[in-house]
Amino acid sequence: MGAVSFAVIGAGNGGQAIAGHLALKGFKVNLYNRTYEKLIPIIEKGGIELKGEIKGFGKLNLITDDMKKAVEGVDIILVAVPASAHYKIANEVLPYLEEGQIIVLNPGRTGGALEFHNVIRKRRGLEVVIAETDTFIYACRSSMGKAKIYKIKEVVSVAAIPKDKTQMVVEALNTAFPQFVPAQNVLETSFNNFGSVFHPTPTLLNAARIETTKGNFEYYREGISPSVAKILEKIDNERMMVAKALGVNTISAKRWLKESYNAEGENLYEVIQNTKAYVGLLAPETLDCRYIFEDVPMSLVPMSSIAKEIGIKTLTIDAVIHLASVMHRKDYWKIGRTAEKLGIKGMSVEEIIELVEGRRKEVTIA
Repeated sequence: MGAVSFAVIGAGNGGQAIAGHLALKGFKVNLYNRTYEKLIPIIEKGGIELKGEIKGFGKLNLITDDMKKAVEGVDIILVAVPASAHYKIANEVLPYLEEGQIIVLNPGRTGGALEFHNVIRKRRGLEVVIAETDTFIYACRSSMGKAKIYKIKEVVSVAAIPKDKTQMVVEALNTAFPQFVPAQNVLETSFNNFGSVFHPTPTLLNAARIETTKGNFEYYREGISPSVAKILEKIDNERMMVAKALGVNTISAKRWLKESYNAEGENLYEVIQNTKAYVGLLAPETLDCRYIFEDVPMSLVPMSSIAKEIGIKTLTIDAVIHLASVMHRKDYWKIGRTAEKLGIKGMSVEEIIELVEGRRKEVTIA
């Protein structure tokens, strides 16, 4: 594949980091953000200042709040917004997509590629590929045109709809990042969603500490105590139980930390404590954060909803969804990606697999 060009959608933590890194590597990169004010300091600099594991300045080709200009003529569109915005972004980008483009959700959380695909198919005959990763490639923080990459993950899985396009997507992404590897299908990337394990529960169980200190403590190393880690292990087990029923290759959160960050320990708590990439990462400053408003409806709700469709109980996951709904005074069951919204309501395991592999044509969102 020749020189690849990118559009990065979203100028948050991940968007600024990956746009800057790609530009530093010499790729042509357009950066889009819906709110122009957030782009002003980046426009003034002309790109992103990188520090941490990657140091340098990534000069961007275009910095814009115009979606058409952002995606025009690029090969790969990297969507780096909260999963709660995927549906909206899909509708905004739809009129401007061009034949042969690749759209990658970074990450898709659970059901992201399927939801995005259901929107894009409104343009009949348009041949684009929708893919999702199981996690974001960095542990990072970004603000005002400056990005700190604490650690680049060693392995990031990606899958496409339809399944037979996955290798093409991986090869295109590998021109920039060798870390991307093919997954079985988008069920694998959706259920190897470790944000669902590490984000909502520690945030909820540290609610008082977050509110009284404004998140002034290390989220993973201080916020996940041995007792909290036991609850995370139970959520992790429920996640893997549903995945297994769907024939999905999945790994434990403990093994994922080993593969991604080379961290080891006897149990999940010890492995988290030994994950060097987590050193210095602070908790959210407020409970109104994406660890809840994104990860609960877009990760835990679809896991629970799919589980119910195939007759599996997820009591711990359901408890976290309930607590988050009470705390935020929102019905995350209703807001979230339910089986009905993903177009799999009433489907058997076999029919769900046919759908994600591109062998079942009719997909609708309620």
